[in-house]
Amino acid sequence: MRQKPKSEDFEALSASQLKAKAVRWLAMREYTRTELAHKLKSYTDIPEDIETALDDLEREGWQSDARFAQSFQRVKATKQGSALIAQGLRQKGIAPELITETLEQLKSTELERAKSVWDKKFGKTGISSDPKEKAKQGRFLMSRGFGAGVIRRVISGEIEQD
Repeated sequence: MRQKPKSEDFEALSASQLKAKAVRWLAMREYTRTELAHKLKSYTDIPEDIETALDDLEREGWQSDARFAQSFQRVKATKQGSALIAQGLRQKGIAPELITETLEQLKSTELERAKSVWDKKFGKTGISSDPKEKAKQGRFLMSRGFGAGVIRRVISGEIEQD
C-alpha cells in the first residue's frame, strides 16, 4: 500500500474527516478495524483521532470485525480450507474468538468443500491408485488449507461412499 509522504506542510485530518474517509472506504468493501487504523495512519499524527473515528464507526454499525469475518469466510470457503481461512483472518487482525467462531461454522462443510476443490483439479482423472499421484493430490489440498483427515478421505474416495 502506498502511503502519502508527510511533508513539512502536512496538515493532519480531524477525527470527523478521518471518519468520513473511512466511511468512503467501507462503502466499497468491508475492512477490519486493524486495516482501517493502518490506512488512516497516513492522514494524521494523532492516534487518539484514529481511535475516536474507529469507535464511532463501530458504534454506528459502519465497521464490524464480525461482519468482515463472515464476508471473508464466504468468499474464501469455496477455494480454501479452514487452516488457510484462519491464517487470513489472523493476518487481517481478527480477534482469536471470532476466528474460532468462524472455524466452527466451517467445520460441517470442510469435507464437501475439499471434495469440490479436488473435483475441479482432479475430477476428470478420478481416484488414483498410484501413490505418487495421491501424494500430489494430497499436497495440493494441503496447500489449500485442508486438514490431513479430510485430505485422506477425499483422495481415497471414501467420501463418495458416504
